[in-house]
Amino acid sequence: METGNVTTPFGRRSMTLGMLANQVMAGEIRPDQSVDKWKLFRTLCEAKPLLGIGDRALAVLNALLSFYPKNELAQENGLIVFPSNIQLSLRTHGMAEQTVRRHLAALVEAGLLLRKDSPNGKRYVRRDRAGEINEAFGFSLAPLLARAEEIEQLAAEVMAERLHVQHLRERITLCRRDVAKLIEAAVEEQIPGDWQGLYGEFRDLIEGLPRSPTAAQLELLLHELEVLRADILNRLETRIKSTKQRGNANYIERHIQNSNPESTIELEPGFETKQGAMAEQDKGREAETLEEGRAETTRPGRQEESRQSGGRNDGGGLKSFPLGLVLQACPEILAYGPGGAIRNWRDLMTAAVAVRSMLGVSPSAYEEAANVMGPENAATVMACILERGGHINSAGGYLRGLTRRSEKGEFAIGPMLMALLRANAPAGRKVG
Repeated sequence: METGNVTTPFGRRSMTLGMLANQVMAGEIRPDQSVDKWKLFRTLCEAKPLLGIGDRALAVLNALLSFYPKNELAQENGLIVFPSNIQLSLRTHGMAEQTVRRHLAALVEAGLLLRKDSPNGKRYVRRDRAGEINEAFGFSLAPLLARAEEIEQLAAEVMAERLHVQHLRERITLCRRDVAKLIEAAVEEQIPGDWQGLYGEFRDLIEGLPRSPTAAQLELLLHELEVLRADILNRLETRIKSTKQRGNANYIERHIQNSNPESTIELEPGFETKQGAMAEQDKGREAETLEEGRAETTRPGRQEESRQSGGRNDGGGLKSFPLGLVLQACPEILAYGPGGAIRNWRDLMTAAVAVRSMLGVSPSAYEEAANVMGPENAATVMACILERGGHINSAGGYLRGLTRRSEKGEFAIGPMLMALLRANAPAGRKVG
């Protein structure tokens, strides 16, 4: 059994009011109070962030509990354990004795253990003639029993906080995905707006988050992302409403059907006929593309094929992007334009031919790409290849691969341009 209600530490260790308070609290344990030591230890592991203890201190406490002979911590079973530092070192898988002493002190400081030092500071036990413990000197586990309910409450708070953070991270992930894909869709659909600036703002929010954020920081980030998403949605919805008001719903439906370059669904047999019934403004654009294609291709009979195909081969489902966006993503192509400048699509295609020759792409490979993708998109792809020249071993083979993927509907220019936009963003704003 235990004797005495208050004990002071041996040697140079000083007595503190915190130690005295822990001893007073341990003296208030109810006679019938008990708790499963391993269940309490698992709860303690959950609550460790609020108790200010680390993993290695818990390893030492686990070793101390293993020396307690019963599974139930109870006053009637005694609450003193008295292993030596050598024994504790063995049960902590070889932890250095100096480290064991340091973590024992941390457990006492955290109010999870009490020292009951002998007159000479050694840990030992005195037994009576029947072999029962008469008096023991070592570490008292009474604080664990006295604080069992408090530890369970702390563990519940930690778990609730963890679930809250997990929920915040899930919502942030969904919001990040929404923002990124909505911006990409806006770029691919050629909707006017400063989408690169919005994407830069988005990346600044994400990269400003610390490596180990608090719940408050996650809540703030989620709020800012939701505001940004709402702004993007508002712009896109405004564009949709304005287009509907112009009575162009049929065009929108057809445009949406063609806007997914990853789709493998075959078009209806009558789709080509429907394309022949485009609005006059679309015919004008096709005619302009036809003229540019005539200027860049040299294969005999190409003019007749272009007339039959309506001026553009959309076999890959590709759409051309604004020239300004292409030049912003691929600034190196500017040096190859007529007079060192690119003012229109014709200049870009002229520069693409020069780049094709410089990179060793055969005329047949480029001609095939122009036939499959369309002359504007083929020139755009050549500009992208030039921009990424240091990462591509064979420009000709790479172009042929993209052409084959385009024929199968497995290639989209949008992601390639977005990646180059992020890489060539101004130094003052990270976009990637």
